[in-house]
Amino acid sequence: MEASAGLVAGSHNRNELVVIHNHEEPKPLKNLDGQVCEICGDQIGLTVEGDLFVACNECGFPACRPCYEYERREGSQNCPQCKTRYKRLRGSPRVEGDEDEEDIDDIEDEFNIDDGQDKQKHSAESMLYGKMSYGRGPEDDENGRFPPVIAGGHSRHVSGEFPVGGGYVNGEHGLHKRVHPYASSEAGSERWDDKKEGGWRERMDDWKLQQGNLGGPEPDDDPEMGLIDEARQPLSRKVPIASSKINPYRMVIVARLVILAVFLRYRLLNPVHDALGLWLTSVICEIWFAVSWILDQFPKWFPIDRETYLDRLSLRYEREGEPNMLAPVDVFVSTVDPMKEPPLVTSNTVLSILAMDYPVEKISCYVSDDGASMLTFDSLAETAEFARKWVPFCKKFSIEPRAPEMYFTLKIDYLKDKVQPTFVKERRAMKREYEEFKVRINALVAKASKAPIEGWIMPDGTPWPGNNTKDHPGMIQVFLGSNGGFDVEGNELPRLVYVSREKRPGFQHHKKAGAMNALVRVAGVLTNAPFMLNLDCDHYVNNSKAVREAMCFLMDPQIGKKVCYVQFPQRFDGIDRHDRYANRNTVFFDINMKGLDGIQGPVYVGTGCVFKRQALYGYEPPKGPKRPKMISCGCCPCFGRRRKSKHESNGDIASLGAGAEGDKEHLMSEMNFEKKFGQSSIFVTSTLMEDGGVPPSSSPAVLLKEAIHVISCGYEDKTEWGTELGWIYGSITEDILTGFKMHCRGWRSIYCMPKRAAFKGSAPINLSDRLNQVLRWALGSVEIFFSRHSPLWYGYKGGKLKWLERFAYANTTIYPFTSIPLLAYCILPAICLLTDKFIMPPISTFASLFFIALFGSIIATGILELRWSGVSIEEWWRNEQFWVIGGISAHLFAVVQGLLKILAGIDTNFTVTSKATDDDDFGELYAFKWTTLLIPPTTVLIINIVGVVAGISDAINNGYQSWGPLFGKLFFSFWVIVHLYPFLKGLMGRQNRTPTIVVIWSILLASIFSLLWVRIDPFVMKTKGPDTSMCGINC
Repeated sequence: MEASAGLVAGSHNRNELVVIHNHEEPKPLKNLDGQVCEICGDQIGLTVEGDLFVACNECGFPACRPCYEYERREGSQNCPQCKTRYKRLRGSPRVEGDEDEEDIDDIEDEFNIDDGQDKQKHSAESMLYGKMSYGRGPEDDENGRFPPVIAGGHSRHVSGEFPVGGGYVNGEHGLHKRVHPYASSEAGSERWDDKKEGGWRERMDDWKLQQGNLGGPEPDDDPEMGLIDEARQPLSRKVPIASSKINPYRMVIVARLVILAVFLRYRLLNPVHDALGLWLTSVICEIWFAVSWILDQFPKWFPIDRETYLDRLSLRYEREGEPNMLAPVDVFVSTVDPMKEPPLVTSNTVLSILAMDYPVEKISCYVSDDGASMLTFDSLAETAEFARKWVPFCKKFSIEPRAPEMYFTLKIDYLKDKVQPTFVKERRAMKREYEEFKVRINALVAKASKAPIEGWIMPDGTPWPGNNTKDHPGMIQVFLGSNGGFDVEGNELPRLVYVSREKRPGFQHHKKAGAMNALVRVAGVLTNAPFMLNLDCDHYVNNSKAVREAMCFLMDPQIGKKVCYVQFPQRFDGIDRHDRYANRNTVFFDINMKGLDGIQGPVYVGTGCVFKRQALYGYEPPKGPKRPKMISCGCCPCFGRRRKSKHESNGDIASLGAGAEGDKEHLMSEMNFEKKFGQSSIFVTSTLMEDGGVPPSSSPAVLLKEAIHVISCGYEDKTEWGTELGWIYGSITEDILTGFKMHCRGWRSIYCMPKRAAFKGSAPINLSDRLNQVLRWALGSVEIFFSRHSPLWYGYKGGKLKWLERFAYANTTIYPFTSIPLLAYCILPAICLLTDKFIMPPISTFASLFFIALFGSIIATGILELRWSGVSIEEWWRNEQFWVIGGISAHLFAVVQGLLKILAGIDTNFTVTSKATDDDDFGELYAFKWTTLLIPPTTVLIINIVGVVAGISDAINNGYQSWGPLFGKLFFSFWVIVHLYPFLKGLMGRQNRTPTIVVIWSILLASIFSLLWVRIDPFVMKTKGPDTSMCGINC
């Protein structure tokens, strides 16, 4: 993959493929019809007789003579396609192992073990040119053949996995889990079988030597033995919450559950006959709140913390003098509209990725431009150029964070811990470079604000392929890669690839989920890293070691095999100090997610997540050995199981043998790969390589052509993409669905909270934008609730989803429906004040204990929850306030829109949340943007204020005996007003001089005193008249 090779644009369905070079005419991509060498890309050439040179007479794999000679002299001497040993052709020098022309026996090379070893090494490559070509071009069908794994052939043993049936079946190995080739030193490989007489002894001696049982040096005598022991330790540790904090918390939860049951019983058995409608409404709301609280509370029963050990990770996988063994990672950044997601924000995210503290050859950054914007393309080209200077500066001085905008705006002592004398000079120079970079980006933005009528034109005169954002070919540009991707100091840079998938009218593109699946396939073809990091365009890398933190879980030999993803908490910049609208979401990320981590893992929240590629491909986690169950003779029913009959035992053995086949083996032998993954043999081959990597025999031209193919708009037709593979379709909150499917398969996830936040993003601090964001989340939850993937009825088969985890997922889909009882409960106090009725009967002294106990348990639960989580009381209170604000506005609209979509088919458009910020500090916080979401909270607020005024005036008119019942009504009404206070502040906008609280109390007190004034009438002389109570009104 060469950097700066030009923009590759094309459509597989239309058989179009063009390479656009800057300042050059458009050129068609090299013709790949067999006349070009598949190894180096040069012309194959002719023989001395004038015929086309054919390197392999078995399959006709296109290779030129220099590659053929090099492969015979320095390589494996095998054809890259069919793995048949190359025969010596006329004019070629003899190499060791050639068949002798004089019929002399070549005994010494007759049993060449290395030959078999090389066959295994390249067995995965042989799938690249198989006939998985339904709907492909004719050039792909000429010389292929079905590989054994797709044709239903059996595979050989794989390291660490055992035969299902035991031994051999008809002289061949039985079915096993994996199909990728064996490492040359693993058990089950040919080398092991042929050399086992000596190999196993050497390995046993090495193991005994490491254990100190073979007369080797004592651990104390070896200075490196301590490092070796340290490297063997676990890479992470689960830290349970202290029992002194968690046990009282659990006891209060149980007590609250009992008190809640007693309270609801009292409410049901004591109706209010003169206000039966109000009483019934309040009881239904309270029962719903109780169920919602149970679904939210009990998944927090087992909260845990985790620790990682980055030094052990380096000792195990980054040993000095050996190749770096850390796993490669593909990083995905998605963007749609550069006007709502400014290119400068996206550029900072990309720069922070390229500068991560991770081996450069193992990082690849893919940017998905789902809006096909030339502005995004040009800004990414500028970013690639600036990265050549920024990345070495970051790594030289180990700065944090590595997003330049955030780094240069930090109000800290940047000289702290910087001892290099050149740091100040280089920092100033780099800041000037960044300011010039910002000027260039802003100039591109200003230019893009007025699109020309004829469309955008590239520098070489070619029209921009994405001028029509709804009808354009797929586009790929490699900005930084293995060739040409070097910084100013000559060091290699990580790969940077621009991707814009093909879009055509009449095709369903599935918004962000479809764009992410296109990135998965492109990365699978070009780099195929075993792990993938997903980031929003506004979430930059705040901790350069974040990926290493995730690798402490994913590469841990003990727990990593069953981990599908590692989720990091979301942290945000640019939020006001008091976090008026609970943008930080601290209660969810620091309490709920910790609780889920102790069960089966946190939910996927859409960004800041490192995935295992195999989990996204729909595979199930590896199954561990099960403990044998006790079997009794059947005479005593209390112990063990009944001994089964011979017939039952035989049936169980047969079913066990059928059910124990590995997931991948089952897919390879019985399922159609084209139906599952699509019609790309190269991509299908990549899905079988658990450790990732791209076969070296594939040329860049072939890979780019295949990458264009896998992002074509019709590629997913009649496949399992979006239903079982990748990001799941069916909801605008595709993140919840995707994580839910993985947990249903038996995977577990990990919640990682490093001391320095891993990623930071921007949040909409404006009230209207915040409500629209919450509306989108709630609408996605409603869609999931009515879909076939609803946690209420999906995923019971197999029992792999734990019950408390199911509670949490059920709560994520049910919470928007709480808006209906919440809205009713917020209106009830005002109705009670206006009608002089109440939802409860007169309370006795004994009944008042129920209320005191209930409120006491609520307060105790909150205090103890804050105690073990470390969340501040202000953050908890802001979360409670916005739960009411969002509940009676955004959640209510989400339920209505979801029902309209289900019942009437009326769909709603996805709106991208604006990431732009005001130049003034928190200027956006005070901006007033009217939206219909503001109507319900405003109505509830006005009704409650009017109810308070009317209730107080009525009590004044009726005398002191009416003040007692009034206090209960006022308490509930003030509860509503206090929770809506941040909403009222946002509604009133910026108050430069008069605080909002003063305005509120001024209106309230003015109304009360006005009514009092009217009631007293001190300046009007009262006339005396007859006592109407004695003789009546007509006296």
